[in-house]
Amino acid sequence: MNDFTFQNPVKLIFGKGQISKLIQELPQYGKRVLVVYGGGSVKRSGLYEELNTILNDIGMEVHELAGVEPNPRVSTVRKGVAICKKENIDVLLAVGGGSVIDCTKLIAVASKYDGDAWDFVSKKAFPTDALPFGTVLTLAATGSEMNAGSVITNEETQEKYGWGSPLSFPKFSILDPTYTKTVPLDQTIYGIVDMMSHVLEQYFNEATNTPVQDEMCEGVLRAIIENGPKLIENLEDYSLRETILFAGTMGLNGFLKMGYNGDWATHEIEHAVSAVYDIPHAGGLAILFPQWMRYNVKVNPERFAKLGVKVFGVNPEGKTAEQIANEGIDRLASLWKSMGAPETFAYYNIDDSNLELMAEKATVNGNIGRFASLDKEDVLSILRLSL
Repeated sequence: MNDFTFQNPVKLIFGKGQISKLIQELPQYGKRVLVVYGGGSVKRSGLYEELNTILNDIGMEVHELAGVEPNPRVSTVRKGVAICKKENIDVLLAVGGGSVIDCTKLIAVASKYDGDAWDFVSKKAFPTDALPFGTVLTLAATGSEMNAGSVITNEETQEKYGWGSPLSFPKFSILDPTYTKTVPLDQTIYGIVDMMSHVLEQYFNEATNTPVQDEMCEGVLRAIIENGPKLIENLEDYSLRETILFAGTMGLNGFLKMGYNGDWATHEIEHAVSAVYDIPHAGGLAILFPQWMRYNVKVNPERFAKLGVKVFGVNPEGKTAEQIANEGIDRLASLWKSMGAPETFAYYNIDDSNLELMAEKATVNGNIGRFASLDKEDVLSILRLSL
């Protein structure tokens, strides 16, 4: 494995009724809070009312930023920054899924900066300070509740990039599976695809001698594969929601990737696709990941074969590594299809008219991927396979 330094400062508060811990956690950081959330689901579930009761009881001065998009936009971040500066906000509270949390992370650092928020995403500037923030998670998917990463879209330039900073870790995250029971079917499916993709991105990495990390990745994937389809059939099952919620957090909180970085080319390609077409992130991943795998099997067939055997139960007897690998990839694609995830770009009415543009955006800074280095032509090939 590679040399590494690991630190994750997020206080994870997990379980039923744990929103009451806001009483202890939030006042540590001040009295003026900006609550950031997305659409109407927070209000429909009753969480909004419950949250406001707690905030009023502890004497918080509450301001709100509603309407965060599924692919959070820098224009929305700018609105949040303006509120923070005008109202002298002390602390932020993200209430929602990964998009809301990603948006809040950029608001937190940009509120302590004199320039434009996009400077951090485009790497023109790097954060030196940030407002503290906590999260109340309502969607199992991204792991953003326990990491420092964030993905933001610039709708004017059709750019979508990931960024992160040691200053963009949440101070605390409250995870109550109860609040995920009202997540609709399509978002539940997308969440499962997203968290599996995060683990797969790390499993296909640039390091050697990673048996412990491999076992952890394989175990998380097996748990999702066992419980995800059951959840699709019973959306209000607390135990299944609990398992999938925890799996999403473990999928991208840094624990699985100690000793390597992972590949991440599929995410780079999907960011280019959803920057142009504004499709659901995990919908794009469901289409692209099997094609990335098929395109790169020959890079290391044994690695793909190991995944096929240990995660997807492929019988290796009498088969080559490449045959085992392809059978495992087929089982992954079939699993996602059986749950209702899209298989091709045609699902979103995406044709070949912008393939060149998306390939350019994906490789704007050069080759992508660590397990398999991809140039623009490689990306074009994967996009064509995804039509």
